[in-house]
Amino acid sequence: MPDPHSLLSRPELLTRHIIEYGATQEEQPWAEAEAVHLGLDWPPGLEPHPAPRVPHPAPGDLLPQVDFLVVTWTVAEAEALADTLTPGVRRTAWHPYDRNLRDHYLPRLRPSAPARRVQRLGSWCITRIGGWRVLCFKSELHLDQDGLRTREGTTTLPVKDLLHQLLRETTPRMVLTMGTAGATFPDHALGDVIITRAARFWLSQQYRDEPFNGATYRCDLEVPTRYFSDAQRMMQSHAGRLAEPDFGPPTKRYAFDGPRLQAPRHSPDIRLDGRDMPAFHPMLTTDAFAFGTSRNGLESQGAGVEMSDAVLGLVAEELGNLSPSWLVVRDASDPRLDGDLPDAPGRPDLQAHWAVRYYEAYGYWASVNSALATWAVIAGHEVAVRHW
Repeated sequence: MPDPHSLLSRPELLTRHIIEYGATQEEQPWAEAEAVHLGLDWPPGLEPHPAPRVPHPAPGDLLPQVDFLVVTWTVAEAEALADTLTPGVRRTAWHPYDRNLRDHYLPRLRPSAPARRVQRLGSWCITRIGGWRVLCFKSELHLDQDGLRTREGTTTLPVKDLLHQLLRETTPRMVLTMGTAGATFPDHALGDVIITRAARFWLSQQYRDEPFNGATYRCDLEVPTRYFSDAQRMMQSHAGRLAEPDFGPPTKRYAFDGPRLQAPRHSPDIRLDGRDMPAFHPMLTTDAFAFGTSRNGLESQGAGVEMSDAVLGLVAEELGNLSPSWLVVRDASDPRLDGDLPDAPGRPDLQAHWAVRYYEAYGYWASVNSALATWAVIAGHEVAVRHW
């Protein structure tokens, strides 16, 4: 795989690096062996129980109907989701899924699309949380990696078709999209989880002239919070993996007699819209690699920056009354960056450099946190149903 830091001027390849980072054992700083055993202390009766199909279904088979659908996007995110919600069943052991790939999707995919290379739309595994059946799905389609240009500023959107297909087949009561994001608020620290009922398209490249650009979508639901404290307690078991290093001089070229700067230690929090930020403050979906900084003011526009979630909002709007509830669960895999770092043409883009480095070092462990928050939402629904 190319060195991402030689690709800072090529956003599509830089995003591809983030999507696929961790696909080989050498790229897994979180894995000291073939499997990660998180050793999580689940509340009694609510621990996840994976239930892979035996025999394995064919890749073209319909997906089973479930209560909850959880969708994630990158290799590191899927590894974290598997280790958390399908413990003992690695991402690579999930069932491959290619339904309608040849006839419907391949004609709509650019030659370099990841799904074309791996010849599948995604992979999945069933797990049980309490009385709920949950389908965990890792998508191989991505907003900025797939589409064919139709004219300047407009592009096909195959991932929207995939989400429609997943919802038709699984008929869930709720869809949760989870994974990493760039933080926009200064107090949203590395490893914090951002949960919001809204998403907004913030597009500047291949989709900038699409009619949905700038649209905000929201789902008016009450998010159950009963198990948030349990999720945060379990996050503490690996909080040391999300501790930023103490900072000293950036190089050894010059003598330095001052003290090292000690990075503050942080207990990961769950940040919920309407409680810890404005109600329905949206997650921003971009079509180019982006992140919050101390100078770009993105906190006024959204709660974080990623590249998928508003597509789910668009699908929900198209389905109208037939749409399930949906929710965005994102972890801050990199905190808001220093906007004074160089990013101008002709200088090293240190902002993008550090955004990528944070993802490489912390993306997996931060994603364990968003998987735990996803569990907390689903477990909270179980309790709500028991009290009906």
